[in-house]
Amino acid sequence: MSDASEVRPHLERRFASQQIVFWHDPDGQYAEDLDADLPGVETIRVADNEFAVRYRLLRGEPTGKFLVYRAGRVPDGTGNWLLDLELAYGVFTADRGSLIAQDLGLRAEGVDEVVRKHGKFFNAAQRVEALKALLNPGDDLDRLRAKMVAVVLGQRDHVLSEITRTLLVENAQGQHAKYDAIADYGLDDFHWRGVARIYGYESDSPSVDDLVLWIFRQAIDGFKSDRPGGLQNIQFDFANLRNDRRSEKALATLARRVASDLGYAATIEDTSFRDLVAADVFEEADRKIISDLARMVAEQAISAREVAEVVRERQNSFWYEGYQKLYKAISSAAELLGAIATVNLTVKSFDDGLERYRREWFRIDQLYRQFVFFVRTAEHQQPLEPLRKQVEKRYTNGFLYELGTVWQQRVDETGRWRSSTLSSQASFYARYVEPLVRDGDKKAVVVISDALRYEVAEELGSRIRQEDRYDASLDAVLGVLPSYTKLGMAAILPHSSLEHSPDAKAVLADGQPTDGTIDRGKVLQKASGAAIQAKNFRALGPDERRDLFKANRVLYVYHNRIDATGDKPDTEQQVFEAAEDALRELVALVKMLANANATNIFITADHGFLFQDEALPETFFLSTKPQGDDMKVINRRFVLGRGLKPDSAFTTFTSAQLGLQGDLEIQVPKSILRLRVAGGGSQFVHGGATLQEIVVPVLMVNKRRKSDIRPVNVEIWPESDKITTGQVAVRLFQAEPVSDKIQPRTLRGGLYVGDALISNTVSLTFDQATEDKRDRYQHARLLLSQDANAYNNHAVEFRLEEPIPNTTQWRTYAKVSYILKRSFTSDFDF
Repeated sequence: MSDASEVRPHLERRFASQQIVFWHDPDGQYAEDLDADLPGVETIRVADNEFAVRYRLLRGEPTGKFLVYRAGRVPDGTGNWLLDLELAYGVFTADRGSLIAQDLGLRAEGVDEVVRKHGKFFNAAQRVEALKALLNPGDDLDRLRAKMVAVVLGQRDHVLSEITRTLLVENAQGQHAKYDAIADYGLDDFHWRGVARIYGYESDSPSVDDLVLWIFRQAIDGFKSDRPGGLQNIQFDFANLRNDRRSEKALATLARRVASDLGYAATIEDTSFRDLVAADVFEEADRKIISDLARMVAEQAISAREVAEVVRERQNSFWYEGYQKLYKAISSAAELLGAIATVNLTVKSFDDGLERYRREWFRIDQLYRQFVFFVRTAEHQQPLEPLRKQVEKRYTNGFLYELGTVWQQRVDETGRWRSSTLSSQASFYARYVEPLVRDGDKKAVVVISDALRYEVAEELGSRIRQEDRYDASLDAVLGVLPSYTKLGMAAILPHSSLEHSPDAKAVLADGQPTDGTIDRGKVLQKASGAAIQAKNFRALGPDERRDLFKANRVLYVYHNRIDATGDKPDTEQQVFEAAEDALRELVALVKMLANANATNIFITADHGFLFQDEALPETFFLSTKPQGDDMKVINRRFVLGRGLKPDSAFTTFTSAQLGLQGDLEIQVPKSILRLRVAGGGSQFVHGGATLQEIVVPVLMVNKRRKSDIRPVNVEIWPESDKITTGQVAVRLFQAEPVSDKIQPRTLRGGLYVGDALISNTVSLTFDQATEDKRDRYQHARLLLSQDANAYNNHAVEFRLEEPIPNTTQWRTYAKVSYILKRSFTSDFDF
């Protein structure tokens, strides 16, 4: 005997929507406990009285509410006089499977059989309640089971793509508990039947490991198949799984495992990198491309333009981010070696050398710095080692040494250290600052970044201009000689004269010491100014910064990242990383100053520097030592003293020739040569007369009132107005080159009908700076989903969307219509 009270809620739900309920109880489990009251309902027991019951229901009391209970076997077919009524009202059964099936609220036939077959799943009320939350009354048995799988996996999405995502992520972690649960609840056969029907994967012994291997094999072959409907479903899902943050790391892990299992690297060993440009299933393709590109660039067997085209193609690769620095290093090297191969280092005069360096030659130093930085900070450096050696050799011998030699001839001809092209660094304040603040209605800020070489400042100007409402223009001054910190810092201050102290340990401006921030602040007080270290300025609050700026007509801010790193032997090889840090810090500092109401900002340096990333051979060091009557300072790149002995290895100047007071003499090693000095490093040096050391930047920064940046314009250029296959490539054109003020644009493309997405989406970045229109085309390659089947012979829309700033939302940027002219036979859902 069973307790009818557990059945009562189910009966009440029935009576809420119908007048009569027929209850079949084959074993008579509830016969003795049938009298639990149901408000307004009368119970009728069927016991060989079918005709009387029928008459009462239809004629005697047609408006009454009745529970018609039948125990035992019910006659079949026409032997059952109540059959037509039971078909009309349905039959209630109270075995647990049937109760659960009824509780699910599904109309499909066979639900109770699913419940009985998967009894273990339905034994837990929590699982049943979770399942009910996912079900819709019209769900068929396949969708019921698919949603059961979703419950087992602890997720709401039941479509195969989401089930597959969960299982692949778990597999990538080396686990299998979730898949084991599917099998434990008897749902594994159903799952693999769905995978076979929808994806095309079939196996006598299916497993997640085997599915992974199969998917990647199909990806290698471009998902080609003779199967009716092809493999478009798995191709579509594979693309989406790789491009979704929830699964991209797992797919990368699986790809590495499969590549190892298949020995993929060996299969492409003899493949040309040009044939791999579109291959992005495994990262071995990137490694092969990088290796071949690096070798060919080192051999100068490929142009910088072709390298740029390959790198641009790889930017949309799944693996690009992990190899981005290596690609950028190769691009820099290709441009650098091409520039060195064609450079004309003729120097007609002292002024000509200065002008050509600031207009042309600095770019070679800049490319060298960028190459070294990308190599040093890349995760995988070994593939570029042969290229690194070639770059080092050609930069040092083909540019640095050659330029140093021809420039030295003009230095030797110079009777006085001055130029008609560049003003002297010593006149910086008088030329740039004083005219601005003279009348008292304007203020100025001068940022001095120690060893901010001209080429670094040129890149800094570009980065500042990329900020909204900021403008920056680059000028240059002829740096003081020797080109070292004490003299360069003093030269930037307001003064009438500069001289070394008698012991040459300090530099005096109008007789005042200038060694540190405090001494420089005292000099600036005469000009109603002040001095502060950049780190101390950053530590101030916004109001304190504004107060400091307001209280001074001129504010000098001292920044030291490059020199602080390069001047230490333990860290000198990190000087290009320090330059990158300096660029970021200086942009941030400019913003802080602008927020403190500064509108006129100058960024300059005390000197430049020479740097070679490789340990220098003996030929770069002087074999001779400086001689003199009174030697005060011996540096790797300069000597200070009195009675210095002439030597062909040095260029000798008097203080007067260099625009300095006093009787000290100065010698600098010729070209790029160094003196051997105990302690310290030798790869990063300054103090001499090379162009890299003495062309000092002056970057003038202003903040505008109105916005002056915008993203680059992009146009859709459709090549047809119809889509006839499961794939489509939409041609896109970047309408103009990017620049500092016209900035790159990232867009998302997809096919839509209204708000319904019927393809995958692709992310595209438009960032080409070239004037050549041929280099500014891209294609959005899309795969149609099964949802497109509903819109055959209808208009669909290719839509480019852009992110809405400071949100996770997108808005339409541009769109174009197509007519969909194809048929679909696949179905993604269970």
